[in-house]
Amino acid sequence: MLRVAVIPGDGIGVEVTREACRVLERVAALHGKSLRLISFDFGAERYLRDGVTLPQDALARFRSEFDAILLGAVGDPRVKDNRHALDILFGLRFGLDLYCNVRPVKLLDRRLTPLRDRTERDIQFTIFRENTEDLYVGIGATFKKGADDEVAIEESISTRKGVYRIIDAAFAYAAARGLEKVTMSDKSNALRHAGDLWTRSFEDVAQKYPDIAREHLYVDALALELVRDPSRFQVIVTANMFGDILTDLAAALQGGLGVAPSGNIHPGRLSMFEPVHGSAPPLAGRNVANPMGAILSAAMMLEHAGWAAEAAAVESAVRAAVEAGACTPDLGGALGTREVGEAVLGNLM
Repeated sequence: MLRVAVIPGDGIGVEVTREACRVLERVAALHGKSLRLISFDFGAERYLRDGVTLPQDALARFRSEFDAILLGAVGDPRVKDNRHALDILFGLRFGLDLYCNVRPVKLLDRRLTPLRDRTERDIQFTIFRENTEDLYVGIGATFKKGADDEVAIEESISTRKGVYRIIDAAFAYAAARGLEKVTMSDKSNALRHAGDLWTRSFEDVAQKYPDIAREHLYVDALALELVRDPSRFQVIVTANMFGDILTDLAAALQGGLGVAPSGNIHPGRLSMFEPVHGSAPPLAGRNVANPMGAILSAAMMLEHAGWAAEAAAVESAVRAAVEAGACTPDLGGALGTREVGEAVLGNLM
């Protein structure tokens, strides 16, 4: 039995998560597996109704009752400071210590990439973004807000434990899949203290994996190389802020945010999976959002849970839909969210 907590969230999150759940139920039935999906109404509607973002008992319940979390997207303009979204998303990431943000970048069809003459073979790599430190820890302040001499401070925090374990996770991932190289990216020529910690940790971890080549690139050089020659990369590991930026660039290489999945993972523990796009309130209710990112995130969840055959079946079904042109407008198609979901369901085996 695979027990999944489902948080559809806000906006298009509700629509794309619905299609992902339909795919999960179908593939489980086809393969004779037992699946239980339980939905939670964490999002703007609940917050506006009763002031609750992430209930106090949510983390304990998730840990004790579920094997994985599937998240749609959170964010709603009716909540001006987006507090509910931050509480839910960061509450889950930090509360469950989901220190690996894993972004597989895989081109499903060469027609989707904006890079000329690049094929599916050229764009196949995975980015490991540290997910619990750096500028996202929320340490900072604003002084004299609104004045001419206003000051805003954001502090970046990196720890030996946090840096070491994300780098180790990247190497372990490469080793488990027979990959040959891990690339670490920082900005140690400008950010000396954090850069020194990342550089030393990278060298230390690499000693555990003598059969895997290691490469270091400054983050600006890496961004350039992702566009110039993405085929040179297999596994990339980097800090939270740099990873946030690089993974959106990488998503563009595979066709855009609509086809980009992600996992927020703590190896061996409860983890959370979500498409990387936002809640896109202007698109909500129009049946135009691309559900493929959510469906592929569900496939990542299945693989993480040990359902390798089912995960492969879902990815193959999405690939077949793309090849047949059964896509939403963002990919040049003319189908709606529900219709793309139907196309994927029809390709499942």
